[in-house]
Amino acid sequence: MTFKFEISKKSKKSKARVGKLHTPHGIVNTPVFLPVGTQGSVKTMSPRDLNEIGAEMILGNTYHLLLRPGPDLIKEAGGLHKFISWDKPILTDSGGFQVFSLAHLRKLTDEGVKFTSHIDGTKHFLTPASVLETQAAFGSDIMMPLDECVAYPCDKKEAKKALERTTVWAKESNKEHGAQNAEHRALFGIVQGGTYKDLRKQSAEEIAGIDFPGYAIGGLSVGEPQNEMFEMLAIVTNILPDDKPRHLMGVGFPSDITGAVKLGADIFDCVIPTRLARHGTFISDEGKISIRQARFEKDFSPIDPTCDCYTCQNFSRAYLRHIFWAREILALHLLTIHNLRYYMRLMQRLREEILAE
Repeated sequence: MTFKFEISKKSKKSKARVGKLHTPHGIVNTPVFLPVGTQGSVKTMSPRDLNEIGAEMILGNTYHLLLRPGPDLIKEAGGLHKFISWDKPILTDSGGFQVFSLAHLRKLTDEGVKFTSHIDGTKHFLTPASVLETQAAFGSDIMMPLDECVAYPCDKKEAKKALERTTVWAKESNKEHGAQNAEHRALFGIVQGGTYKDLRKQSAEEIAGIDFPGYAIGGLSVGEPQNEMFEMLAIVTNILPDDKPRHLMGVGFPSDITGAVKLGADIFDCVIPTRLARHGTFISDEGKISIRQARFEKDFSPIDPTCDCYTCQNFSRAYLRHIFWAREILALHLLTIHNLRYYMRLMQRLREEILAE
């Protein structure tokens, strides 16, 4: 199946829309949240668990999978889907975020990024072409090109240089993707520009001009206030083609997602729900709540009475608090089930609200 995006309905109140992503591994309903499986595994969750909570697509990271176990082994296994036993779509990030998050281990050049492995100290050189070759070996449904993500706050000169480099790499990546004859795998262009209005506008126009089948908005959710993130997103979605999907990368608090959907974003990913679970925090409409609190010692109600997940249907706050303090791995697993299911229900609710208008 070749990649295709179709819009089912547009909101009358905002730029929100409901759509479908057609990929080689199935159809994905948007707006959608992708659980993050950085190294081919969503932490504490099996593929069966992910199916049960309603996950439609997951995200893997090219940089981490390149280092371990490596693209050759994954290709020999039959691709990433077979290797991790996941038969639904997979989106792979390029490693561009690691340019930002592992700044102490890399050196940027106009040709690519030189990395020193955080695992064993080996040297690696990521280029626009090599990143796509690696993702082709994975058999990703949606691929991201190499880009440069800057910190917040960031000097405008630095943000502009990163923008220009990202545009050059986007053009090189698009050319490489064409040479692969792999139209069934979609390559998205990535918009950068920091929190500068003119740079965001410039980047969106340049990346849109390359005519990708989909677009990602990077460089947000790196410490900027929510109002600045929404301001940048509004600028970008006003420029990007309306008939193409838009992925807001790394944005994951429920209020961020809800606001971003109204501004026209379709795809989201973030480690927030899994990371919070590992620290004993569950998510509900009331916000983030720590299960470690003494007030839950004799609380035999579910952590979220409105939730239909396995955790909420079978276990109490008192039990989850007990096993968390007892350092039982099951606590992390059960909290992750709930948090990810909360996100799946949130996306379903957002879709239903748009369809009901």
